Amino acid sequence: MTVRSPRWSVALPLALAWAAPLMAQEAPAPSHMLAGTRLDVVASGEVSAVPDIATIGAGVVTQAPTAAAAMAENAQRTAATVAAIRKAGVADRDIQTTSVSLSPQYRYAENLPPAIVGYQASTRVSVRFRDVRKAGPILDSLVAAGANQIDGPTLSIDKPEPLLDQAREKAVAAARARAALYARAAGLQVKRIVAISEGSFEPMPIVRPMPMMAMARAEKAADTMIEAGEQKIAISLSVTFELM
Repeated sequence: MTVRSPRWSVALPLALAWAAPLMAQEAPAPSHMLAGTRLDVVASGEVSAVPDIATIGAGVVTQAPTAAAAMAENAQRTAATVAAIRKAGVADRDIQTTSVSLSPQYRYAENLPPAIVGYQASTRVSVRFRDVRKAGPILDSLVAAGANQIDGPTLSIDKPEPLLDQAREKAVAAARARAALYARAAGLQVKRIVAISEGSFEPMPIVRPMPMMAMARAEKAADTMIEAGEQKIAISLSVTFELM
């Protein structure tokens, strides 16, 4: 009597033969095992620089009995303010309208619904100064032109990348020095760097300018001044070493 093998007994080896190359391709490569001792170090590097960009918000707020009158007056005073900014040498790319708003003003009385007594219009413009020393006098001219809200400044560095690279170099040097210290304490030597991971950075002010507020004045007073101070740029690194 002849005994026949089931069809699946032949199909299964063939299926495995086809799947083997795919499994070999998809299988993750084994991670490299350290022959020595692993050391993880967190180090930072920092540099200081004088900010060369000042960003300030200038606003015009107007009130009138009607919405149209409030917006019209606001548009006129805002146009004069922006013209003063351009006249001072600020480029168009550094002038940006950030908000325009119109809202009713109410009068409240007991046992009566709120009554609209007028409207308030507001326009805000963000101005970026590339010469921080000129920012103060320009602000005074903005107030004279019609701006009645000033806030800021936000100080920053225009091109921080070269400074960031210096901070990175200092961070790596600090990590190497710390790894060497641990290695000596443990009776080992630093063989190599296995991995480097960079964290985020934020410029941190070392000297903050005093809060500034500008107001229209009937008599001549001291000009508004902005002191740039310094900013600290720091980079944090996580570095993995192999010690032998």
